[in-house]
Amino acid sequence: TMIDGALLIGGEARQAATRFTAVNPATGETLTPDFSSTGTDAVAEACALADAAFPTFAATDLEARAAFLEAIAQNILDLGDDLIVRAMSESGLPRARLEGERGRTVGQLKLFAGVVRQGDFLD
Repeated sequence: TMIDGALLIGGEARQAATRFTAVNPATGETLTPDFSSTGTDAVAEACALADAAFPTFAATDLEARAAFLEAIAQNILDLGDDLIVRAMSESGLPRARLEGERGRTVGQLKLFAGVVRQGDFLD
């Protein structure tokens, strides 16, 4: 997936008139693309849509919830090196640190999926 600077609200990509840019802290280079910026109305809409979606998600079984977390982890991995390269540009952090952060995040998602799958937290 290419970064296009859109906001994702309710599954819909939206480009806003107000924009901001990321800057590489190591070089001062302005990175592309620029990103949409929004105000409280769009945030309120996103929150309302999330609230409306909650009952559907809450009705899913533990296996579906665990699979959802595992899918997020896999999607992070599927971004591949593009994620690491972009994060290096935006943060100035070295590759090894960011690869470790990605591994830790994916590991935590998989750990949480296992916890959900076991269901012990329901007791």
